[in-house]
Amino acid sequence: MAQPNIQGRFFWQELLCADPAAVTAFYGRVLGWRAQPAASDPSYMTFASRSGPVAGAMAPGAEQKDTHSHWLAYIGAEDVDATLATAVRLGGKLVHAAADIEQGRYAVLADPQGATFGIYKPSHIAADHAVQPGDHCWLELATTDLETAFKFYQEVFGWQVIQRLDMGASGTYLIFGVAGTPRGGVMKLMHPAPGPYWLCYTEVADLDKAIAAAEKSGGRLLNGPMTVPGGARIAQLADPNGAVFALHTQVKIPAIQPQAPAASTTSPSSAKSPASASPAPPAAALRKVPLAKVPTLEAAKAIPKPAAATPAAAPSAPAKAASKPAAKKVVVKKAAVKKAAAPKKKKTAAPKKKAAAKKSKPKKKVAAKKKAAAKRKVAKKKVAKKAKRGAKRSSSRKAGKARRKK
Repeated sequence: MAQPNIQGRFFWQELLCADPAAVTAFYGRVLGWRAQPAASDPSYMTFASRSGPVAGAMAPGAEQKDTHSHWLAYIGAEDVDATLATAVRLGGKLVHAAADIEQGRYAVLADPQGATFGIYKPSHIAADHAVQPGDHCWLELATTDLETAFKFYQEVFGWQVIQRLDMGASGTYLIFGVAGTPRGGVMKLMHPAPGPYWLCYTEVADLDKAIAAAEKSGGRLLNGPMTVPGGARIAQLADPNGAVFALHTQVKIPAIQPQAPAASTTSPSSAKSPASASPAPPAAALRKVPLAKVPTLEAAKAIPKPAAATPAAAPSAPAKAASKPAAKKVVVKKAAVKKAAAPKKKKTAAPKKKAAAKKSKPKKKVAAKKKAAAKRKVAKKKVAKKAKRGAKRSSSRKAGKARRKK
């Protein structure tokens, strides 16, 4: 199986800092990278994501003692020596001559505007894969002369112009790629310091958690977080040593079923999924949108918060207005029903009272009869008592007369 074409692709990031071992815990907490010393050189730290090795860290050499901490991007080259010769011929400056290492062959140089980068041919190239948290997903160049800079890289690596986006006063944002796949962008440098540079974006699962972890571990938030076209969110930070890096997370937005077939409204570029280690720019970066929203370090401060989409809000107003008369009709109907029902309640209430009165009359008669019967019983008892008393008196009289006769 033939190896994929590596010319112009991004394979590796390298951090130059005074104490590589000290920042391993930082990037482990923020990006989830696993760190370990290189087998061939324990002073060189390597970082790996879920997908495999993605970066390394080393201390500056004796000739670079005054160099500030920074990340160095490596760009793929089928032939390191030939690519290096072409770059120098076009005005590039040699920083580190081509050399072999256990993992392949590399060289370091600077473009005509001063941005430093490396060229690299790895000895082993992994197959393309979907971007995972911890993988690099976009590379961006800020330079003093966009057109001249891009022409240099185009001739060295064969990059293609995917799209040019108008950023107004900030100039043009140029999106480039390899074999039709977007890989990065080029924009005008807005501030003289620190000079032209490459900025790498790394994918994270949760942007807010990654930022919180960075700040808790000694890092600083430089810009963001902010939302870019398509729903993705980005931020730029500095590690404890001052090296600048960027984060990106793709936010999944529930799709709304369109009335028309999806195939008729989806463009080829937006239909592509991130199927490689270096995917398209964050979400829909290829659409024609305000360029202030393009993820860049300099222009990001001017990025406003996403405003509510007016096209979506416009049709909703008539709908609400139309619903109000309908609600009134319903209320009227309910009121009419209540009024119609009122007489029925009065009619039904009267028979109930009469029925109750009828029921109450027998109860009164029964009570009266019971009282009369009780009175009769009492009268009979009185009569009986009187009769007994009379009988006793008569008997006693008879007995008295009989005694007297004796």
